Amino acid sequence: MSNQKTQVEQSAVKSVRTFSQERLLNILHAPLISEKSTYVAEKRNQFVFHVVPDATKPEIKAAVELLFKVSVESVQVSVMKGKHKRFGKFMGRRNDNKKAYVCLAPGHEINFAASEQG
Repeated sequence: MSNQKTQVEQSAVKSVRTFSQERLLNILHAPLISEKSTYVAEKRNQFVFHVVPDATKPEIKAAVELLFKVSVESVQVSVMKGKHKRFGKFMGRRNDNKKAYVCLAPGHEINFAASEQG
């Protein structure tokens, strides 16, 4: 019985992820302010951020909770592939972008205007 208990405790410790403070501060690039993002913010209490390409959902959640002191319900991630463009006589490609749609818990809100001044 005690052997099973220790296995459960060990698996619980492994499931709890700890992220470095330095990594979390570098996850979010900028909030995305557009017509679609303001519509989503009003209707679904979601906020859109540009994030680093190798960010995971748990890291994004921890970063938003750390920086804005809010409770995050869920995170959806979208990768926008870079467009192929012509630069003079050369063909090039823009960089890929990763966006995170962060859904906040009811009663929580992020005010970007207040966070810039503070």
